[in-house]
Amino acid sequence: MAPARKKFQVGDRTLTVSNLDKVLYPETGTTKADVIRYYLTAADVLIPQITGRPVTRKRWVDGVGTAAEAGDAFFRKDLEDSAPDWTPTGTIKHKSGTNTYPLAEEPAVLAWFGQVAALELHTPQWRFGRNGQPRNPDRLVLDLDPGPGTDLTDCATVATWCREILKDMGMPTYPVTSGSKGIHLYAALDGRHNSEQISDVAHELARALEADHPDEVVSTMKKSDRTGKVFLDWSQNSASKTTVSPYSLRGRLRPTVAAPRTWEELADPDLAQLEFDDVLTRVEEGLDPIADLGADRLETYRSMRDPAKTSEPVPAHRPADTSGTGDPSFVIQEHHASSLHWDFRLEHSGVLVSWAVPKGVPLKHNVNRLAVQTEDHPLEYGSFEGTIAKGEYGAGEVTIWDAGTYEREKWRDDKEIIAVLHGREDGGLKGVPRRYALIRTKGMDGKNTWLLQLMKDQPGDRDAPAPEAGERGEKASPSAAGRDSGDEPVLSDIPAPMLARAGSEADIRLGKGAGETWVAEMKWDGYRTLAAVGTGGVVLASRNGQDMSAQFPQAGELTELMEGTGVLDGELVALDADGRPDFSLLQAMLSGEDDVPEDAELRYMVFDILAHNGRSLIRETYRARRKILTEVLSEGEYVAVPPAHEGSLEAAIRASRRLGLEGVVAKRADSVYLTGQRGSAWVKLKTQLHQEVIVIGARDGKGARAGGIGSLLVAVPDGDGELRYAGRVGTGFTDRQRAEIEAKLRKLERKTPPVDDVPADDQADAWWVRPTLVAEVALAGRTRQGRVRQAAWRGWREDKDPDEVRWEV
Repeated sequence: MAPARKKFQVGDRTLTVSNLDKVLYPETGTTKADVIRYYLTAADVLIPQITGRPVTRKRWVDGVGTAAEAGDAFFRKDLEDSAPDWTPTGTIKHKSGTNTYPLAEEPAVLAWFGQVAALELHTPQWRFGRNGQPRNPDRLVLDLDPGPGTDLTDCATVATWCREILKDMGMPTYPVTSGSKGIHLYAALDGRHNSEQISDVAHELARALEADHPDEVVSTMKKSDRTGKVFLDWSQNSASKTTVSPYSLRGRLRPTVAAPRTWEELADPDLAQLEFDDVLTRVEEGLDPIADLGADRLETYRSMRDPAKTSEPVPAHRPADTSGTGDPSFVIQEHHASSLHWDFRLEHSGVLVSWAVPKGVPLKHNVNRLAVQTEDHPLEYGSFEGTIAKGEYGAGEVTIWDAGTYEREKWRDDKEIIAVLHGREDGGLKGVPRRYALIRTKGMDGKNTWLLQLMKDQPGDRDAPAPEAGERGEKASPSAAGRDSGDEPVLSDIPAPMLARAGSEADIRLGKGAGETWVAEMKWDGYRTLAAVGTGGVVLASRNGQDMSAQFPQAGELTELMEGTGVLDGELVALDADGRPDFSLLQAMLSGEDDVPEDAELRYMVFDILAHNGRSLIRETYRARRKILTEVLSEGEYVAVPPAHEGSLEAAIRASRRLGLEGVVAKRADSVYLTGQRGSAWVKLKTQLHQEVIVIGARDGKGARAGGIGSLLVAVPDGDGELRYAGRVGTGFTDRQRAEIEAKLRKLERKTPPVDDVPADDQADAWWVRPTLVAEVALAGRTRQGRVRQAAWRGWREDKDPDEVRWEV
């Protein structure tokens, strides 16, 4: 007798099922109906992982049998003849022929899998693209399989080691207990590399882990080598291999699941595989630890548009299309909506990451444009022009301002993006390659705000934008502090800064009642930096008038933080993971070194204001200027206004030591701002000994340092300004710094020492350079002979001129 058939409605689909009470897992009595219920309930978390991927099914038509993996199980690639005609498919050409695979884009397909007892769903690490062809992989997978004598907790230990390596590679990792014996690890990829390249990376990772842990890990396929070890299988990254999908059932004696887990769970000594009821409970509670790996980046976009009402492309639910072929695309669209703005869109991870730029894309340097990040758009939007109907989101006219491809130089999610755009000859960029930086800044009113800047360093010279006024590093005039910096400030808006003189506690009397009132500020360990802030941009200058705008484009947030325009004085510092200033870290960040810690931050500490809305404030008292500063400048993600301390000097110094700072700067409350002068009204007191020096030569290294510099020879001018030998600096360098310092000094080499008082012992193996470069060292003090004692390298002081250097200790 033919089995009774029933029809069920699953969404918009009608599905015919039969034998719903058939037991597929005899040990637990789990029926076909239970399997279908599981797949329908788990659909919301399973589909993002499986959609767009060809599904190879492992079927148990008569159930799993009486032993694990027993029964008449078989793999099925081609779509069954009995499959509903609405089942989407994808085809793959193999050497032996062409196979047509089902695609699981909706819950009804998963329910049909349950109907034909397809318990296990296996997929590759790649998806089909829009053209129906296989794309590059969008994830890396590692399969950790326990060998004889090991168990799931051993796999968890190895998984944490893998996680550390992948984290160092910038790849978050998602663990999945496989439902069988081991653990699968997944890491997201951007689609730029093919399967062979990813396999090579995975293989090298496995070999490296085996080398580090030879008693616990094996990476070779030979089964006899696996006793007492965890086998790290890297081979499933091959384009022709598949892995059981996260959230798939397994054909074991009990209905276990390839279950995504948290890292906290993996640390549990009682870690075990999960069964389908456990997973359903987790899903119903909203726990989906692998959600970010299969996230639908267009969900927000679709939720804001009705395809029946808008002319915009609104693709159905599908994965991001990470083609990985050729340079990624960009489009800039002029959008006449409720207010005119330009939409700046860059292809990344299969979507167009998008920003709205109210004032348009800058075509000049030193101009920062606010860019508010919006929802990701589909790649099809790159060719969209037309009218968005009235009443719909973004209603108005959309035209393409420019479009083309771009070179992705840097992409740090939620932090910084650098890209070179290659547009059309007749586009808004005039056919000139242009390098732009997008810098994430503090959100205004909860918005995801960035700053868009045309970088000073542009590719090539062909038709490059002409330099703006102030870009050539000219010195500013003292009167410039009173000029309105307007929409686009220039370097000449910035005066030379006031300088502090070195002093002692005896020079300072904080508090009232002593005839003078002094205020103490913390002394920050960074670069003195002044900023001219206009309504449309920010320009920065070092203390010696050099343009620093390109080195710290994040300062562009000042246009949003400051009421009106003006000129600010402050210190640019780098903060380490503990929030402490680090001068060496600052140099590494400004020079663009690759190994800067992810948690390092740049911060502009503003302590004075010299002009506001065209009005000069330099003749106002320090106290009056501070009051204005706190009223017109808010703090942001990269900008801070540290408090001034009006208590006792001893308390200020204790606070400086507690924070690990250089010291304090005491300022007389009634003092005016003396541009370009070192007045007695500002006195610096150091709690840490740092000294600026002029490098005059180097000595060759010996032993482990052979082949490079061993130490630097330095000098400091005496009270009359005559350069005098000040000793050697032999510690504080990394190997990388040694090489960079030598390369820099070799360009300044000369035959004789620039000073005549270098002892004979220090001249051995020495070579000499022109005394034009200023550096800073930490030291234990100054010897009676006028030499640095126990000096350690801190870094170059490119913001200082040699004639400014004097002994400070």
